[in-house]
This record gives sequence, C-alpha cells and structure tokens, in this order.
Amino acid sequence: MSGIKNVLLVVNPISGALDKANLIQQIELEVKKIDARLNIFLTTGLEDLLNLEKQIRELKPCRILIAGGDGTIKLTAEALKENDTPVGIIPAGSANGLASNLGLTVSIEEQIHIALGNTFQKIDIIVINEEYCLHIADFGINAELIGKYAESNIRGKLGYVLNSIPTLLESEYPFQFKIEANNQTFEKEGILLAIANANSYGTGAKVNPKGIINDGYFEILIFKHFDIFKILKTLRNEVDYDPEFMETISTQEAIISCTSPVAFQIDGEYLGRKESIRAKILPNQLTVAIPVKIV
Repeated sequence: MSGIKNVLLVVNPISGALDKANLIQQIELEVKKIDARLNIFLTTGLEDLLNLEKQIRELKPCRILIAGGDGTIKLTAEALKENDTPVGIIPAGSANGLASNLGLTVSIEEQIHIALGNTFQKIDIIVINEEYCLHIADFGINAELIGKYAESNIRGKLGYVLNSIPTLLESEYPFQFKIEANNQTFEKEGILLAIANANSYGTGAKVNPKGIINDGYFEILIFKHFDIFKILKTLRNEVDYDPEFMETISTQEAIISCTSPVAFQIDGEYLGRKESIRAKILPNQLTVAIPVKIV
C-alpha cells in the first residue's frame, strides 16, 4: 500500500444489497491508516461518464476504488481510457461477474485490503459497438431473461426464477447467426451466442473454460439447442462441453449478425434487440488490484 496518497472512491449507491454508508466508513478508516486522502464520487445515472472523467482529470488519483457491480466497473474503465491508474474492486452490485473471475469472493475487509494493495493484473476488455464489455455479453435467451428482469418489480434470484418460465415459453429460439472471424464466415444456429473474455458469469457458472482474461483473445460461444439437463449441469460446472451442445471460436475481432433482431446484453445490462455487432479485443487495457497469489 506504499506510495498511495490520493484515492478516488467510485460508489454506485443503489447497486446490490450492501449498505454503502457502512462500506464507505470502512474504506475511509483503511485509507486513513495509510495516510492518504479519500475523494468520493457517487453515481447518479446522469452524465456519470463525463463527470467521472472530469473528476479523474482534476484529482489525478493514485488509486481508484470501485464499490459497485459490473456496470460501475465498466463506467470507470470507460472514464480511464488510456489512463493506467490502477483500480481496486469492492464487489457491491447485484452482478459481480468480473470480481468473481478475479477471485475477489472474500470478506469485505479482505476486499478493501486487496483493493489498496500492490499486486496487480492487466486485463483485456472487449469493445462491442463502442461499448466496453468486461467479461460476457450475449444474444438470445439469457439476454431476454435479463430484459424481463429489468422490467420486473421483483429483485434478486427470485426475480430471475419467476421470469425464466415466461421467457422460455415466449422466446422465438433457435436464432440464426452469421459470424465473421479469423478470415472465415460461419453460419450457426443456437439458443444463445455469448462473447466472452472471462470464463464465468457472475453466478459462477463456468461457461467458457478457454477464457483467460489477459490472453489477448475472446471466445464466441454458440449454445446450439435447448437441453435443460445440460444447462443445469453448466450452471453447476459439471458439463463436459459436448461440441453437439456448445461450440467455441477464439478470436481477436468479429462481426456477428442475425437474420432478425435478437435480445442482447453486455455484463448484465440489457441493450435491446440487435441485428449486428462488431467486437474486438483491447489487450491489457485495465490494471486491477488482485489477491496475492500463493505459489
């Protein structure tokens, strides 16, 4: 933690179920212990990107701490752009997929200690139609479910469960996809097409066993048909990735198009129906504080 004098804390006050006021107090105490100054940026949903960019330019922080979910991390990464200021993540959202992939599923005290520590990893980011994607985006039934969940008044896992049955009944799967990648064109049919940098969703379901968050590649995953038993196995990390069920394409850039608009999401944020997207990898784009690896 040596050398940190100026810390910017980015907080999403409405994400997740964690008490943000108590969390801010805990972070203030830890920052005071290292004799650093703490500045707090609260997201409002209005001009957050412009305001955060301005705050970073003016404060020039040594470290940026992020208390929120994947959306708040995405916002901070977009505000940093070419700025290499390290970030520390305190998972505090309803979706904490990136934190899960980085091994940050520990106590809040440990998370704060890691976030202010000096062990880092540079991670890749996927740019999809100018939007940052930190771990997984997808077309198809998962995006449809996220869209229905966003419209629902019921939060948490219960909201997902209650929306899953009507989503499956109303969905028009299978979907038709054309993938242009690695100087080849692929015509594919499936219930879900994922664009994955990391290897798992925020639930912990490891859908992309080849996913390495800093290898300069992302994977396109095509789930070919609806098989409830294999889907349940996937959610429990028991699936053997039968190529008849799921196919993988590793690439650095791709254009994906659909014969008709299909529901699409990035890192848990529903973005409506899309007919085509362009995705490319930005290697080593974000410097993140991670747990010390024991060899």
